[in-house]
Amino acid sequence: MPGGKAAGVFRKKEESFVSYKEKYQAMLKEYEQVFEALDESSMEKFMEQIKKSDRIFCIGVGREGMMTRAFAMRLMHMGKEVHWIWDDTTPAIGEGDLLIATLGDGQIGHIDYVCRRAKEAGGFVYVVTGSPSGKTAREVADAVFFVPAAVYRGTDKVVPSFQPMGNLFEQCLLMVFDIIVMTLVEETPELTFEKMSKRHRNVE
Repeated sequence: MPGGKAAGVFRKKEESFVSYKEKYQAMLKEYEQVFEALDESSMEKFMEQIKKSDRIFCIGVGREGMMTRAFAMRLMHMGKEVHWIWDDTTPAIGEGDLLIATLGDGQIGHIDYVCRRAKEAGGFVYVVTGSPSGKTAREVADAVFFVPAAVYRGTDKVVPSFQPMGNLFEQCLLMVFDIIVMTLVEETPELTFEKMSKRHRNVE
C-alpha cells in the first residue's frame, strides 16, 4: 500500500544505493589512478614487440578475453597477420611469432599450458596481467606488461576498486589496448585510421 510499511522499507533501500553519478565518478577516479600508475616504458616495450612481429597470436578467457579479442581485431585492421588461439583456422606458432596472452591473475591453467607450448615452438610469449607474481608471468613469459588494476584472484599491489571481481582490470585493459593501437598508428607513417577502416569486415 502507498505510504505503508513496505513502501518505507523500499525508500530506505533506495537511499542506500550509490547513485549513477557517484558510480561513474568513482570509476573515473579509479581509471586515472591506474593510468597514472602504469609504467609507460613497459607499454613502449610491448608496442616495440608488436611492431617487429609479423604474426601475432592472441589468447584470453572470460571478460578479459573479450577485451583481448577486441585488441586482436584492431591489430588485424592495422595490417598484422593475427590469429586467435581458439579458432580452428589458427596455424602452428613458430620462431619469430608473438603470443599475447592475457592472464589477469598471472596463472590461468589452460593458458599457462598454451604459453608453455608456444615457447617450446619458438614463439615469444608476452603476458599481459594484473598480477605479475603469478606462475605464468614468472616462469614462462619472455616479457610481462603489467596493468596495475584490481583483478579477480590477483595477489599483487594494484589500484583497488569498489567494483566486483575483475571489472577494473577488464575495463582498463580495453582502454590501454586502444591507446596502444592509436599510438602505433601515429608512429607508423604508412598507417592511418582511414586505411585501417578499409580492412574492416565488409560482409556483415
